This record gives sequence, structure tokens and C-alpha cells, in this order.
Amino acid sequence: MDFVAIDFETANELPTSACELGLAVVRNYKVIETKSWLIRPPDLRFNPYNTKIHGLSASDVCDMPKFDLLWSEIGPYLSNDFVIAHNAEFDIGVLKSLLHYYKITFNPIPYTCSIKLARKTYSDARSFGLANLSRELGIKLNHHRAESDAEACAIIAAKSFRAFQVSFPHELAVRMNVSIQTLKPGDKPKQPKRSINNINGRTRR
Repeated sequence: MDFVAIDFETANELPTSACELGLAVVRNYKVIETKSWLIRPPDLRFNPYNTKIHGLSASDVCDMPKFDLLWSEIGPYLSNDFVIAHNAEFDIGVLKSLLHYYKITFNPIPYTCSIKLARKTYSDARSFGLANLSRELGIKLNHHRAESDAEACAIIAAKSFRAFQVSFPHELAVRMNVSIQTLKPGDKPKQPKRSINNINGRTRR
């Protein structure tokens, strides 16, 4: 099974405020590459709550490129690949908002959520947050740093795919009863119903 896991960290409650992106590339169920980028948000307003979670502040990203300038590096990782995130509603929501905000052209991106996969595979887990699953599965995690979170997500997903003998994304529906969604050009972002900081997943994972 081949896919790319992603994780965003944000500066404040706005989905366009991404300040870090991490990813992990998986080929044949194994993580073969991890990478991260610090990102300058459209404005440098950092909520102290967010900084407390991930440790990043305006001084860390003020000289970094904005997302649109990084897309030439990031885009190829997401093109023609299957994308997974832990709490995909959050991370894909951030990605969608950034692509829309900067008017970036992109190909459709199929994706699913590793929480859904973990619920099928580890039904007895105390919780399906990234930190707890990583502890239970013995995965090393520097929580809320995007590269480490993306790698943990990738390992959890790969283990789930192996357990259910999923070799290709189209097998997910039959073998795990998990649907694939697609981020499409023209999809408009929506404001989250709750503050992003309080979604079950940044305190959540």
C-alpha cells in the first residue's frame, strides 16, 4: 500500500494560519521519507494556546516562505497519491483553505482519516488520539511537531492496511468499510463549527 500522511500545525483559530506542515511518504507499507516545512501564515498572529501546544511562535516563521511559495515543493508529494491524516477533517480543511486562499491550481486529492482506520483495527484502544495510539503501539512521537505526527499517522495507517490486507485504496470500502473522500478544485472551505483549537484533535490527539 502506497500513500502520503500529512499533518498541519496552526498559529491560531483560522484554517489559513498553518505554520508547519509535516508529511511521511509510505511505499509498500513502509515509511521511506519524512519531511517538514515551517510556513509563514498570512498574518503572524499566534494564539498563546497554539504556541503552548506546538512550541512555535511568530519568531520561528517570520522569515519562512508563505504556503503558495512552498507549493512547488509540497505539491508533487500530494499529486497522484492517496493522502491520510489523523483527524482528516482538520488537516484537509487547512489544506483546502490554503489552496483556496492562494488560488493554487491542483489535481483532485483522494484522502481518508487514520482515526477511521484505527477504529476498525484497534477497537479496544483506550482512545483513538494520536498520542494514545502511539503509546499503545510503541511508536516514537514528538507530539504536535508536524513531521513526527505525520510519521506516526503513517505507521498507524500502514499497520491497519496490513491487518486488513489492503493493497490499494479502492479496496478500503470492501475490506474495511471505510470511504474515500476527494478534495477537488473548486471546493470552497467552510468555517469550522467550533474553534480549531478545541476540535477533538489538536488537544485531541
